[in-house]
Amino acid sequence: MKRIVFLTGAGMSVESGFKTFRGNDGLWEDYPVEQVASHEGWLADPTLVNNFYNNLRKKLYAAKPNEGHRLIKELEKAYEVTVITQNVDNLHEKAGSAKVIHLHGELTKVCSSNEPYDSRYIQELPPENCEVALGTRAGDGSLLRPFIVFFGEAVPMIEPAAAEAAQADIFVIIGTSLNVYPAAGLVQYARPGTPIYLIDPDDAPVSGSGRVTHIKKGASEGMKELMRLL
Repeated sequence: MKRIVFLTGAGMSVESGFKTFRGNDGLWEDYPVEQVASHEGWLADPTLVNNFYNNLRKKLYAAKPNEGHRLIKELEKAYEVTVITQNVDNLHEKAGSAKVIHLHGELTKVCSSNEPYDSRYIQELPPENCEVALGTRAGDGSLLRPFIVFFGEAVPMIEPAAAEAAQADIFVIIGTSLNVYPAAGLVQYARPGTPIYLIDPDDAPVSGSGRVTHIKKGASEGMKELMRLL
């Protein structure tokens, strides 16, 4: 069975009404990204950051996958599908995708602020109890923080993602400006000659071996076009 690897970014979720940090304005839900998605921002005002993610989580639990998410899941009938996402939402999982690698963390989870990747302290928050009360602590005594890769932090899942990209028979990029590294470098791991499809209404710089087909559409319409091409 052929392997398709998807790399998805903010444009994947925009049709679901869920905003993530995107573009050159440096804003996320009208907050400067340094304020709500950096270690310095967290240290400066954990209350603000905690409230920001509590509100964002409520929006996420109300959001539904769009047709683009569902069509990626649909391809599992004919292909081995891996989704690598820069998004912190769980809309791929809600659509039923079986294999999702989150590069930048998961909004539905919280963790220790001392050791964010210590699995003993990572908790999944259910929709009915998705708010973290101010001052709540992890098992190691540190404040619970969002399980998000803040700007400037290492991206631990980049190595598994690169390994998947290197095995792709088809590589598809959806809704990402390819400006955020190290994620943007994943296309370089595709083997020479691997067909690469870019689904994005905007122009985006894609350098990478293989043929690049740019489908200038949003996620859902672009996925319909991809299904026809495949």
